Amino acid sequence: MAFRSMNSVLVSLISTFLVSFRSRIALQAEILALRHQINILQRASKKRTRLRASDRILCVWLSQLWSNWRSALMIVKPETVIGWHRQGFRLFWRWKSRRPGRPDTERQIRELIRKMCVSNPTWGAPRIHGELLKLGIDISQTTVSKYMVRHRKPPSQTWRAFLDNHVKQLVSIDFFVVPTIDFKLLFVFLILAHERRRVLHFNVTEHPTAAWTAQQVLQAFPWNTAPCYLLRDHDSIYGETFCRQVSSLEISEVLTSPRSPWQSPYVERLIGSIRRECLDHVIVLGAESLRRMLRSYMKYYHDSRCHLGLNKHSPETREVQPPDKGIVVEIPKVGGLHHRYERRAA
Repeated sequence: MAFRSMNSVLVSLISTFLVSFRSRIALQAEILALRHQINILQRASKKRTRLRASDRILCVWLSQLWSNWRSALMIVKPETVIGWHRQGFRLFWRWKSRRPGRPDTERQIRELIRKMCVSNPTWGAPRIHGELLKLGIDISQTTVSKYMVRHRKPPSQTWRAFLDNHVKQLVSIDFFVVPTIDFKLLFVFLILAHERRRVLHFNVTEHPTAAWTAQQVLQAFPWNTAPCYLLRDHDSIYGETFCRQVSSLEISEVLTSPRSPWQSPYVERLIGSIRRECLDHVIVLGAESLRRMLRSYMKYYHDSRCHLGLNKHSPETREVQPPDKGIVVEIPKVGGLHHRYERRAA
């Protein structure tokens, strides 16, 4: 009996000590929580209280240490602290379960994959993977698919690709206006072959019509010399008569988008060159005067003028003259507006 009474007294003392110790820990935790919230409010700006990562960690730690932690929270809600704890739990297990994974693909290879994808929109991952293998780049097809550029629309050739692919079978036509000395307007019609940038035909009129334009196309392509494609805009001058004439020559018309001169770049560039290099420096007296000027300029354009689009060659290829051919002489062209330089024996 005495032994049992001693055990009950000991258990009571230990329980009293633990209760006293726990109450003291709870008291210190409450004091710490309240003081820390006061510090946060003191350092906060007037508009909004901003919590640091250390503040969140301390709140979560106190919630695990003290069971009555909700009663001491003043600046945040208990649900917010619970959300911080869950977020920390997810970050911890993400860090603990991380794996080494595959090594990163080199930047040069990634850029090469994207370049191939943009330059060849119809290629898929197997085709690009095959090209990389031929270049000695041994990566998986899955990696190629990962770094490919995603196209919003089904792949198709660009407008520039269409022009380049049909350069030998494509001509462009267009009109431009020239004012005369007596304020009349003359219309110049051009037909330009994309291959070698040759002007196949031009003419001048005061009153352009669909029948007149159709006749110009017929004169430009005699004896089955018509191209496969004719590029033009939506000008109303190309009426039903013109369309019938073009169709009779077995030419397919390719129409540019409205208000999109960039889709017909070669003939637009030619018109700009004619204006800058010839017509901006002369006064046009009439239709015949304009024809003479254009004939002179077209001869210079084909035989002498260097074109950037032709690697600085002229449409009619010029012979390269070495220094032993003689001295350099200057030959005036287009009434002295331009000059051609050749070597001739002294």
